[in-house]
Amino acid sequence: MSPHRPRKRFGQNFLIDSDVIEKIVTAIDPQPQQPLLEIGPGQGALTQELLRHIEHLTAVEIDRDLVALLSRQFGKNRLTLHSEDILNFSLHRLQLPQNKRLRVVGNLPYNISTPLIFHLLQQSELIADMHFMLQEEVADRLVAPAGGKTYGKLTVMASYHCRIEKLFTVPPSAFSPPPQVHSALVRLTPHRPLPVAVDQLSSLEKVVATAFIQRRKTIRNSLKKILPSTMIKQAGVNPTLRPEQLSLSQFALLANQLSSRADD
Repeated sequence: MSPHRPRKRFGQNFLIDSDVIEKIVTAIDPQPQQPLLEIGPGQGALTQELLRHIEHLTAVEIDRDLVALLSRQFGKNRLTLHSEDILNFSLHRLQLPQNKRLRVVGNLPYNISTPLIFHLLQQSELIADMHFMLQEEVADRLVAPAGGKTYGKLTVMASYHCRIEKLFTVPPSAFSPPPQVHSALVRLTPHRPLPVAVDQLSSLEKVVATAFIQRRKTIRNSLKKILPSTMIKQAGVNPTLRPEQLSLSQFALLANQLSSRADD
């Protein structure tokens, strides 16, 4: 059988460093009865190590050639494979054991990592935690403190849904083909309960997205089409601040003002 050639259109950079794989599995600490979903198992290097610790694994893989390879390698008893695009995949389709949430794992393709995180955040009520290998730049955006250039929409929305930890960095040499950048493993653990009170999630999403479209402008200007300056002040937020200077709590206050305006 000829070796699989990584496909650029799927952003394939396969993990090949056994020490890094062991470090990832240690960080995840999978337990036998836990439902686990692997996104983009690729050639199965991480899959194989996960299956040493758990009885059954579910995986979503877009590349049909790899689905065939994985099926031959692991069989159907221990690995349930879904041959489709994870961005169109609903976790609600999975038959989770009662009172158990899903643990999600993946060496994510760089080209879909941000939209995929947003896709999964929408389903966070089903998730116990997520461990992702990401481009280090994306990992740094996830954990960025307010006030910095990397703080943005992804930071705010991810921190609303989850506690985020950057665990360790990984050099390009751990992958085949090696990417042009360093990577990092991050852990996202959904908050229960949520850290701030938001009347409508859609209002928070709208305020955050609108604010960061023009991140160099003050929120008085960037939000003026959805929230007048008077309402920003009523929320207890300074209208002369730029979006990157606002905390999650301040975005929540603005979102609740937007919700109250819609209710009027």
